[in-house]
Amino acid sequence: MVYGKIVLGVGTILKARGSLGLLCSECVILRRFYMQIAAYYFPNYHRDARNEKLHGQGWTEWNLVRDAKPRFPGHRQPNLPTWGFEDEADPAVMARKIDAAADHGIDAFIFDWYWYEDGPFLQRALDEGYLGAPNSNRLKFALMWANHDWLDIHPLKRSIAPYDDARLLYPGAVGEAAFERLIDHCLERYFKHPSYWLLDGCPYFSIYELTKLMAGLGGLDATRKMLDRFRQRVRQAGFKDLHLNAVVWGNPILPGETSPTDDREVVEALGFDSVTSYVWIHHYAARAFPSVDYAAIRDAYFRHWEEAAERFRCPYFPNITMGWDSSPRTVQSDIYENLGYPFMYRIANNTPENFKKALIMTRERLAEQNLPHPFITINAWNEWTEGSYLEPDLQNGMAYLEAIRECAKHPPAQASSLASEPWRSSADFEAVKEEIKAKEYVSAQLRSE
Repeated sequence: MVYGKIVLGVGTILKARGSLGLLCSECVILRRFYMQIAAYYFPNYHRDARNEKLHGQGWTEWNLVRDAKPRFPGHRQPNLPTWGFEDEADPAVMARKIDAAADHGIDAFIFDWYWYEDGPFLQRALDEGYLGAPNSNRLKFALMWANHDWLDIHPLKRSIAPYDDARLLYPGAVGEAAFERLIDHCLERYFKHPSYWLLDGCPYFSIYELTKLMAGLGGLDATRKMLDRFRQRVRQAGFKDLHLNAVVWGNPILPGETSPTDDREVVEALGFDSVTSYVWIHHYAARAFPSVDYAAIRDAYFRHWEEAAERFRCPYFPNITMGWDSSPRTVQSDIYENLGYPFMYRIANNTPENFKKALIMTRERLAEQNLPHPFITINAWNEWTEGSYLEPDLQNGMAYLEAIRECAKHPPAQASSLASEPWRSSADFEAVKEEIKAKEYVSAQLRSE
């Protein structure tokens, strides 16, 4: 068994008790300490009509990866992919990604998913690549609606305030009609797919930016009404409910206001089921430049996690960030100074060993919290131009994926101490996992028919 996986309920484990002799108390321990791992997936590594209209025929974000240069002493660029500059919309290419993720203990890809007033953007990686892959049953998928403004930052020119000066291309706020179309699209295209990620029978749907959400839908009360409508439509489609997750990274601003509102109050008023984070840098205002040590930002994030877990009334699920270096998104001939994203610090010493240590620390702390269906998000599977990627590169190969697999081979220390006898072999638990996955997949296929 790959430890770190959640078992989908005590009842299911009890069915396996006859072959493995699991005690009831052990079943409870298994349910508590098995955690799913979900990696964010950024889908800008395929040809897209909007991108080609702006950047030219054949452009993808691989162009920025390939053209990146060192900007200061000790800065390693370019970071190049072992697998080459692949087309993620090709099902064969995506199949290799799916196998690599599943083989190393990742349970799901959470696709950064873009939906604007005029419809989807960057959807081909999911719609053609993942959904067309013959092995999509090996890895769950879910959506994080990346409802932020899409700016012309690929790359961004230096100025006094580069990000503020960036040209707006696609506004993140969408109105009620576009949101209704979003609901239709999710129900018809994604939620009923056998591989869609469910938490306690509910499709997981995450929203990146609460301020834009409320701005588009007309305020707090109107947004709650639309989210309730979303839930109702999901229940009518045959699901238990919708699991709504909020990515919280700064206090939201209500429409018509200029001062931030308490994010806990907004999350509660909108009825979210859980909160999480996208990346550590959202919670760390560095005084150092051009580098921040991995351990320093890890510890700062852990302090944020402790505060968030106590402050929010719904569960907070933690994030692990592999690294950070947004310099490839800047014009490479510009002087690189601390001007705000993407002219900002990078995370240094984010070695595979330090990443593995962060994984272990995160899992141990999460195990102590006894949350329902616990999971960890990882930034990211492939944020190449932000320096946060699990995919193999020419420097470290598969080392970050191997760190996940090595970490997942062993149960949290607290789980082992609570077991009534030494934990059985990983092969025994692997058999239980495969049986559970097979039953879950059959159930999902019946649901999709």
